[in-house]
Amino acid sequence: MEHVNGSSEKEVRVWCDGCYDMVHFGHANSLRQAKALGHKLVVGIHNDEDITKNKGPPVFTQEERYKMVRGIKWVDEVVEDAPYVTTLETLDNNNCDFCVHGDDITLTADGVDTYHLVKTAERYKEVSRTAGVSTTDLVGRMLLMTRNHFKQGDQEYSVEKDGSSKLGQDHSARSPWTGCSQFLPTTQKIIQFSDGKAPKPTDKIVYVAGAFDLFHVGHLDFLEKAKTYGDYLIVGLHTDPVVNVYKGGNYPIMNLHERVLSVLACKYVNEVVIGAPYSVTKDLMEHFNVDLVCHGQTTIAPDVGNLDPYAVPKQMGKFMLIDSGNPITTEDIVERIIRHRLEYEARNVKKEKKEIEVFEAMQRVKLAEKCG
Repeated sequence: MEHVNGSSEKEVRVWCDGCYDMVHFGHANSLRQAKALGHKLVVGIHNDEDITKNKGPPVFTQEERYKMVRGIKWVDEVVEDAPYVTTLETLDNNNCDFCVHGDDITLTADGVDTYHLVKTAERYKEVSRTAGVSTTDLVGRMLLMTRNHFKQGDQEYSVEKDGSSKLGQDHSARSPWTGCSQFLPTTQKIIQFSDGKAPKPTDKIVYVAGAFDLFHVGHLDFLEKAKTYGDYLIVGLHTDPVVNVYKGGNYPIMNLHERVLSVLACKYVNEVVIGAPYSVTKDLMEHFNVDLVCHGQTTIAPDVGNLDPYAVPKQMGKFMLIDSGNPITTEDIVERIIRHRLEYEARNVKKEKKEIEVFEAMQRVKLAEKCG
């Protein structure tokens, strides 16, 4: 592999694997860190049957999970139906040098570390898990259906929840991994997720706006379609209070800071407007030199005063309704969770119990080493 400084070195291929259910910015951040350790990132994804056996039923189907991971900007290749326990044969068959995983524990249904083989062979590296988010945590938020995860003022950055000891997903949860529910956003994190590239003078700029809550395949397909109408895609994200006005209930499930990172991780997105106005204004159009504003097939709620939020781009002849062909909405995802509530509650409790047992065993080993 030839580099800009003229040196030649072997291409380092990094392997990651997992369930990648309800793909969120925590998954993306792990893959971002893994990609930085090599040149190419290969991601193996487990099938529905293996996940159900070892962890409980996934929320997204395997086809949805395959597509979602392919949509993450740092992923070069996806391997479908990857084995649940990572083997040396898996690494070799995919020409990967080593495996990377977060510093949380992953176990089979029998309590076996899924990475014990590559760890023994010293072909394993760890990256830091993103504190404050996990699929288990998001499922817990939907099951609780509270509004505490998008607080304002001095509570703005808190996403802890009430009365969820049954789920083990609030501040009282004991698991050191998925029991965490505190996400602290930083400018550094946004910089890490952003590609930092401004549009070229000749680029056709497309603008879309929305909540993009619980980023899913419906969002992904919509953004892919929107990107085909231009060269540079800007996504405007509405604030939590604004989203709650037109979505109602406990929406958004993810707060604005979390939604920003989820959207920035998408390979079709070039820029994000944080806290975009609900109505697309002339100032916004001119500031970003927008050539086209797109909206999907979902209902457009009127702004205050029963005003059309897309009146300006329509008057400018720069508005288009597009159809991605994928009708899935955030409400559909929440409905999946609610429909299988008991199964997911059991999954969360089972997962936390297993993690606690392993964590306590690890602590005993460390204590024995220290005393010995």
